[in-house]
Amino acid sequence: MKDKRILTLFLIILVDLMGFSLILPLLPYYAKAYGANDTLIGLLIASYAAAQVVGAPILGRLSDKYGRRPILLISILGTSLGFLIMGLAQPIGALISGHPGVVLAILFISRILDGLTGGNITVVQAYVTDITDAQNRAVGLGMIGAAFGIGFTFGPAIGGFLSRNGNYELPAFVAAGMAFINFIAVLRFLPESLTPERRAEIAKSPRTSFNLQALQQAFSRPQLGPLLYIRFMFTMSFSLFTVMFSQFAQRMDFTSQATGYILGYVGILVSLVQGMAMRRLTTRFPEYQLIFWASGLMTVSLLAWAFTPNLTFLLIVLIPLSLAAGVLTTLTNSVLTKVVSFEEVGGILGISTSLESFTRVIAPILGGLLFDNLGRWSVGVLGAILMASLVPYIWKHLIHNPIPLITKPAES
Repeated sequence: MKDKRILTLFLIILVDLMGFSLILPLLPYYAKAYGANDTLIGLLIASYAAAQVVGAPILGRLSDKYGRRPILLISILGTSLGFLIMGLAQPIGALISGHPGVVLAILFISRILDGLTGGNITVVQAYVTDITDAQNRAVGLGMIGAAFGIGFTFGPAIGGFLSRNGNYELPAFVAAGMAFINFIAVLRFLPESLTPERRAEIAKSPRTSFNLQALQQAFSRPQLGPLLYIRFMFTMSFSLFTVMFSQFAQRMDFTSQATGYILGYVGILVSLVQGMAMRRLTTRFPEYQLIFWASGLMTVSLLAWAFTPNLTFLLIVLIPLSLAAGVLTTLTNSVLTKVVSFEEVGGILGISTSLESFTRVIAPILGGLLFDNLGRWSVGVLGAILMASLVPYIWKHLIHNPIPLITKPAES
């Protein structure tokens, strides 16, 4: 039963990420067709992440209180509606006034709606935590991470194919349809992971809402704060790489087609790490040690990326960078679930997702300033500096004086 649930979740995230990545690379072209400049396009892209900063932890807490399945259904339905509004932006705008600015406003509404309700990943991660024990949780989360990589590998290619001749509405409709298929899949094939007894216990917990005070309290807890700080610093460094990679490739005179192939290559590498290598790595090495060594590897890889001279060197550098990113993405969330009681898992994963979304708001703004004033090497150097500062911190809190983990049995 557990294997079937993990497989179902894998397919749900795969379809969800394919729909998301299908439209994301085309969004700047869609907005520019209605007169948006680069600054406005940046704000449009950031609006999704900004909305998710607010929405993800709330949905995580609600899933603790009311169950994973109903919140997952609401989240997926919101995603489908957001993409549908995006596809209908032009005819809706024409009905209102016909001014291009109205269409752009509708695009903003569609992205904000998707961001507020787009807590699919948070709730799925909480679901995996419910049905796995401490020993194999990293493997379960790694499978979900692999779905990320596969979705981001094939999604942009499909979106490019569908958007031939400037038809940017069709990919949005396809993404909406894929989200609705996910809604039906959860409705029919995915049972609730929290028993009534556990939901009742969670409902009595004082930690069922999210606010800035809850975030401050989470960071102030000695067993949780360091892990959240590590997660934040890693995601900031990695976000600088992911959100600025296309501009980096342009500065190296790569075509958009070549850039897409390279991003697909990264997606395959990360999928292999999270879907296949994680089981062997977590069997042979403690999670804290893997986080420490992956952080050092990420530091060196980002520095090498900053001074990449050619395509061949870049393809080589992306191998260790993808390995480090795959390990850190999976394990930083895995250990977060092992230092809190089960009634807090959904909320903590929501905070983690919210922090990650926050970095995706900051990274494009900061990266653009660095590119304009210092050059393409500066983003990789900043990411390397952030990760280098994290290595001794990880040694102190996870290796020299490790934070104890809570082990608890999986839900039957």
